[in-house]
Amino acid sequence: MTLEPPVSTRSTRWAWGAVVAGVIFLGFVLILSVDPRYFYVDDTESGAVGNWIQLGHLMREGQWFPTLVLDQWMAGNYPVEGQGGLWNPVQMAINYAAPSVDNLALLATAVKLGFSIVLGWGVYRVAMEYGARPAWAAVAGAAAPFGGFTLYFEDPSWVTSLIGMAWVVQAWASGVRYARGRSGPLPLFAFLYLAISVGYAHSALMAGVLIGCLMIGEYLFQRRWQPSLLLGGVGVAAAACGAVTFLPGMLSSSVTWRTGEEGALNDNFLTAPWSETLTASIPSSVSSIESWTGETTTAPITYIAWFAIPALAFIAWRKAQPALREFSGAILLLAFILLFTAGPSDIGQIRWPARLLPFVAVISLVLLAALLSRYGTTRPLRPRLVAAGLLIVVLVLRASSSGPQYFGRHVMWGALIAVFGALALYLAKRFGDRAVAALLIATILPIAVYQVSNYPQALNKWYLPTSQSEAKEGFPDFEGTTLQLGNRSLIRIDAESTELPWQSQVYGNYAKDLDLTYVNAYTPVGHRWFSGMLCMEFDGSTCPDALENVLTVDPYTGRSFADLMLVDRIVLQDKQYPDAADNPPPTGWTWVSVPEPTASQVHVLERVDGPVSTQAGRVSAAVGTEVEPESAEVNSERLRVTAPDGGSVVFARLAWPGYTATLNGAPLQTKGLGDMFLMVDLPPGTDDAELVIDFRPPGQRLGFAAAGFGLVLVVILTGLYYRGRRTSRTDAPVDANTSET
Repeated sequence: MTLEPPVSTRSTRWAWGAVVAGVIFLGFVLILSVDPRYFYVDDTESGAVGNWIQLGHLMREGQWFPTLVLDQWMAGNYPVEGQGGLWNPVQMAINYAAPSVDNLALLATAVKLGFSIVLGWGVYRVAMEYGARPAWAAVAGAAAPFGGFTLYFEDPSWVTSLIGMAWVVQAWASGVRYARGRSGPLPLFAFLYLAISVGYAHSALMAGVLIGCLMIGEYLFQRRWQPSLLLGGVGVAAAACGAVTFLPGMLSSSVTWRTGEEGALNDNFLTAPWSETLTASIPSSVSSIESWTGETTTAPITYIAWFAIPALAFIAWRKAQPALREFSGAILLLAFILLFTAGPSDIGQIRWPARLLPFVAVISLVLLAALLSRYGTTRPLRPRLVAAGLLIVVLVLRASSSGPQYFGRHVMWGALIAVFGALALYLAKRFGDRAVAALLIATILPIAVYQVSNYPQALNKWYLPTSQSEAKEGFPDFEGTTLQLGNRSLIRIDAESTELPWQSQVYGNYAKDLDLTYVNAYTPVGHRWFSGMLCMEFDGSTCPDALENVLTVDPYTGRSFADLMLVDRIVLQDKQYPDAADNPPPTGWTWVSVPEPTASQVHVLERVDGPVSTQAGRVSAAVGTEVEPESAEVNSERLRVTAPDGGSVVFARLAWPGYTATLNGAPLQTKGLGDMFLMVDLPPGTDDAELVIDFRPPGQRLGFAAAGFGLVLVVILTGLYYRGRRTSRTDAPVDANTSET
């Protein structure tokens, strides 16, 4: 059984698709006119863009699939970090281009605009696959990128989430097409793989949930298992190819902050009660969802579209009931997400379920567009007007319970919804659904501009320089490896601050913008023992004890932890160490002067004997061992060692899972000195032997094997699809009027 979408010309579909892209582009322009750095906020400016730049530099140096950035320590294991898109071709292209773009706010905005259009087109495609006419599908597609949670979390900050959602929605459209015999498996496979290989856990989760819901939904609709099994096969193939993205993180979790994240708990942080859906059509509503701004997020993050809920009164539900089986997959998907977003707040490593609220908006818009296209009606008019009016009253009352301080705004928007709803009904009667669609599309952007103009962003601005050249011009050109000890929380960071630290200090991934080598960087996974030594947080901040700890001498090697790290310089934040420069420097170090404004914010220690990070190889201590380096690369080192009575070699490498060692070809056990520094013990009698250490992300071989299986599977499925098409053409009856015989 196949469901054919409503007949429309290709030019009509392309025209309305162009409208979707144009509205989204114009929306970005209007938002930038309100706030030029709206799309360069929080995790985007402090994390994502810096990663793009550093990965781009590494790719240009020949590391097409980067692994370790050794001097970055706990933030330097990109396969474990996961979100670098190391195996995602689109993200790789972004990374490669990033170092060439000086204006980082422009770079971030362009990437987000591109994926917002991909998202909008995906929603447009899905709606039409479920039977929506192009005009109504365009309403859904144009509205999707401006839903509240997307507008306030993903557009400004969580770019990886936006990217992943865009690919998942495109996969949804291709999945319906494949299940209903309108296309082959390759588009579905490609979009699923792109969603998974982004490295964002929620995108991978939604890719799997999507396939599961479509499998069940298509069986309920078509009453046969073959389409569902084919969908499942493509899902398995994509998951197998994407496994290499997540295996290193999973197999390294024992040494990271993530190791204890098992089971479920609920602290209500970023959980979304179902009652929040009753504010989905009030542009002025704030949310009773706890986030970083408190128990109430003072922004309309649950908003979907002003017409979404009142429009329910104008659907012929009795006529629609028999056709709801066609929408089974979408309904199951919506049910799952509503259950998930309501809590618990943490399920293992999956936390903050409100992150999936954008999918609530997308699915709701898709279903609304399809139902209005096929079953929209104004008859009988009076009871439907009464029902719509009651829904508007409920919206106003529910919004007033979360944000009573905005009661006047809620009443105003309730009245505007009624007025524009009446106008939509008039246009529908006089000019048809295209005129209504045009009206609804025309209202999307004024509301978005109103929201960003009147409600504060839900996440923090760091006010990092938006230009690479500007940032580098005002920052000391520190050579070698620098460790900064300080805490971002001690600094006032806002638009009016006169003490912004960006000419002297680095937090998050700011050092990557500067193309400088700092230990401090942004990491969502960390390393338990290394972060414990420096009490280093996700953004590179440290505690006051970090200085004493890093200068502590390890009893086994007789060297300080700073020596074992091969650190050339220690930068001390003045606010955390106000009297540091009044004390004599530690042995082997000296205070150095730096120009203003750096000198008023930090004190700088450098080694008396010059840099150590430039030495050949990464050996930082040898106990009872003579060492002669032969070669050293990021993922391997080769050296000659002599240890008559046995000994140890310690490397300035974090002891991540994945290291192996051989001595003259025989395997040796690797270990971690203090669970931090990679160390190899040599047996007695070692004489001019070759010691080789290698690093391979754990699970990588398994991931490659799984990818091979996935590719073979998708080739088989593609062959079956085209074989089936040839068979169906062969078996098709011949029209006697067109036969040549």
